[in-house]
Amino acid sequence: MIAAKLAAIFFSMILVNNYVLVKFLGICAFLGVSKNLDSAVGMSAAVTAVMAIATAVTWPIQQLLNAADLGYLQTIIFILVIAVLVQLLEMFLKKFVPKLYVSLGIYLPLITTNCAVLGVTILNIEEGYTYLESIVCAVGAGVGFLLAMFLFCYVRQRVEAAHPPKCFEGLPITLVAAAIVALSFSGFGGIIENLFGV
Repeated sequence: MIAAKLAAIFFSMILVNNYVLVKFLGICAFLGVSKNLDSAVGMSAAVTAVMAIATAVTWPIQQLLNAADLGYLQTIIFILVIAVLVQLLEMFLKKFVPKLYVSLGIYLPLITTNCAVLGVTILNIEEGYTYLESIVCAVGAGVGFLLAMFLFCYVRQRVEAAHPPKCFEGLPITLVAAAIVALSFSGFGGIIENLFGV
C-alpha cells in the first residue's frame, strides 16, 4: 500500500499535477530556456536537484516551526533555504560544469524565485505528506519539469522551423504551442487514481 501511494504521488506529479503544464508554475524558465535541448535538460536537472534538497531541508524545519507555533514564518524561511541552495548549486556548476553554467545564464539564479520550487515545498506541507512522500513528490515534480521542458523544446523547434505567419512569429506562436502542450496533459486526469487505486 505504501509503495502504491508513493508511485501514485510520483506519477501524478509528472502527468496529472505537472507544475509547468497544469499548475502553470515555473513558466519563466520554461519559456526562457526551452530553445536549446542541452540548456533545457541542464535547467531541469538543476531545478530537480533544488526541489529535492529544498524539500529534504524545509520539511523538518516546518515541523520545528509548527512545534514552536511559528508557522507564519514558513514562506520567508523556505525562500531563504531555496536561495542558499541555489547559490551553492551556482558555485558548483561554475566550478565543475562551466559550459552548462554559461548556457543557463541569468536563468540559473532565477531558480531562487522559481515559484515551482517554492510551490513544491509548500504543497508537501499542505497535503500532509510524510518526509518520504515529500521527497518522492519533489522528485516527481522535478521529473515532470524535465518532461515538460523536453517536450516543449522539440515542439518549439518544429514550430519555429515551420515559418509561422508574421503576426505569430516569436512569443505568440511560443505561447500557442505551450497552451497546446499543456492541453495535451489534461487527458491524464483520473488515470493515476485508476491505475494505483489510491
